[in-house]
Amino acid sequence: MSDLYARIPTSARKTVPTARGFKSTGIEAEVCSWEGKIVSRIWWDEEEQEFRFSVCMAPHHGKGDDLLLAVGVVGDKDSARSPFTRDRIINDRLV
Repeated sequence: MSDLYARIPTSARKTVPTARGFKSTGIEAEVCSWEGKIVSRIWWDEEEQEFRFSVCMAPHHGKGDDLLLAVGVVGDKDSARSPFTRDRIINDRLV
C-alpha cells in the first residue's frame, strides 16, 4: 500500500489523475504556467520519523524565480515555516 498520493482534482480532464509514492521515494508535484511553476514535495524524514513537506517557486521553460516558500511537518500546522521570514504560516497566511 502506498504511503503518499498526489491528485489533480481540478483540470480540463474528466477524471482525477493520481500518483502514488512511498516512504522510500517521497512524492513531488509541479503546477506550471508560462511564468513559472510551484513545486510541492513530501518526503519521509528518517531521523525524525515523520513526513515533511516543502513548497517552492521554480522556473519553468526559463521563466520564473527560485524561492522556497514553506517547509514543515505534514499534518502539523504549528510546524509550518516560511524560511525567508521569521513568521509562521497558519491557515495559508503568514502571521
